[in-house]
Amino acid sequence: MRLLGLVLLAALMTLSLVWPPPAAAEPTDGEAPELVLFYGDGCPYCEMEREWLDEVRREYPDLTVREYEVWYDEDNQTLLMEVAADLGFEVQGVPVTVLGERHWIGFSDPLRDDMVVAIEAALAENAAGDVSAETAPQTTAIEVPLLGEVTLGDSLVASTLLIGFVDGMNPCSLWVITVLLAIVVRTGDRGRVFAIGITFLLVTALINGLFIMGVYSALGLVSHLGTVQVVVALVAGAFGVIGIKDYVAFKQGVTMSISDSAKPGLYHRMRRAAGHEALLPALAATAVLAMGASLLEIPCTAGFPLLWAGLLEANGVGPAEAVGLLVLYLIPFLLDELIVFTVAVVTMRSLKMQERHGRLLKLVAGTMMLALAITVLVDPEAMSDPGTAVLVFLGAFGAATLIHLTWSRWGRDLDRDGAGEHRIPPRQRSDVR
Repeated sequence: MRLLGLVLLAALMTLSLVWPPPAAAEPTDGEAPELVLFYGDGCPYCEMEREWLDEVRREYPDLTVREYEVWYDEDNQTLLMEVAADLGFEVQGVPVTVLGERHWIGFSDPLRDDMVVAIEAALAENAAGDVSAETAPQTTAIEVPLLGEVTLGDSLVASTLLIGFVDGMNPCSLWVITVLLAIVVRTGDRGRVFAIGITFLLVTALINGLFIMGVYSALGLVSHLGTVQVVVALVAGAFGVIGIKDYVAFKQGVTMSISDSAKPGLYHRMRRAAGHEALLPALAATAVLAMGASLLEIPCTAGFPLLWAGLLEANGVGPAEAVGLLVLYLIPFLLDELIVFTVAVVTMRSLKMQERHGRLLKLVAGTMMLALAITVLVDPEAMSDPGTAVLVFLGAFGAATLIHLTWSRWGRDLDRDGAGEHRIPPRQRSDVR
């Protein structure tokens, strides 16, 4: 229970520390409002927005709406590029909607609501010559390496932080880094512990980031298929059920743990990485180890990147915004490993990953993955609301706590009564793998 409580506390602290405060958008220049849509003939999201714009024309007769097809009309393609250059954004796909100094890429319920707020603010400014900052849509700007400043809407920020945090509670990854640090700590060299630990964390973050963006890109290629959302939810839900199963029946049947056959090789590579006398060969060996371990760990919590990418596709998030959200994803994703690393550097002692810890982490991750899968299946756009996202995760955490309390009590009763083949297997003494 203390572990579950610490997990929840750390999640809430992470959300409060790294969730950037919203900033009001700049007011427009007071000209008559004109909304411009650049669309592609055959694009399903474009057709959805065009149907909605028919309603907008009737509801806001003072708003001028213009539409330009850009997939087959070269002149309109040139116009789109000129508008993008003037406003300072990169064309990443269609639909592209422009209103004054603002633009939107994609179309979804959150984006539609954001457009409505901007339309009403522009009309009010045109009529009264002033726009209250309170009516302006909220945005968040973050600095992304290599890309510079990326502006995010308020949607999916909370969901991204929470999913990244739970995805980081990967018992496979935690086991690898605790064993590696335990080997390096024996050298008594704090600088060596720091260098090897940082190398492992950076390479792990890079590999997982590439995997997550690969999933996002793959879903983008098939997002026009109506069954994608259902498939994503069902696959992630299956991962969640397996995670819960691993809590009640660890390493029995289908499991998402590092296989026993892979453990000797990992142990050997860890000892070899730590055993190099020169630091640079040790760091190179650590980087190779981190890449191999990351590939072995991906099945442990692969459902979370799948669900996150599915949420981005369902909410019409473009590539640039996806990269910005990925940066937010990786901050809480590395939090628990950073805690293990910090303890090792400061105390020169490595934390030990026990089986009971791994089982609890699998239970929490499994229940949350299942809750997310159900949400994606029923209403994925609901996760764009921060309050809804927090409620979904708190509900899943409460379910995990209830399962833990019930199973712990039932397990003790079965052990006491000797319930034959239904008896809970005795706890193993070895570390979780």
